[in-house]
Amino acid sequence: MSQIEPEIGGDAPIAVDLEDGKTVWWCACGRSKTQPFCDGSHAGTGLEPVAFTPTRSKTYFLCTCKRTQRMPLCDGSHNALGAAPAGAPPSGSD
Repeated sequence: MSQIEPEIGGDAPIAVDLEDGKTVWWCACGRSKTQPFCDGSHAGTGLEPVAFTPTRSKTYFLCTCKRTQRMPLCDGSHNALGAAPAGAPPSGSD
């Protein structure tokens, strides 16, 4: 069985202030128009969003390239990608 490859949702992580104990749903398919969060666009893809519940309130850098090995956190995988896909959000800080 082959693994489903998600679309690239962006070329840089998005900094998001998250609250301790408040679960968010990270887009794992790359199709969401509300990156880095799920908007239901994964329907029919075989991919599912990832629940993330922070253990402390702070700014987290959430992956948009969907190639991270630390879902949903950025691990720098976007640096290995080529040019940014059309419509990708502007580059941000790692």
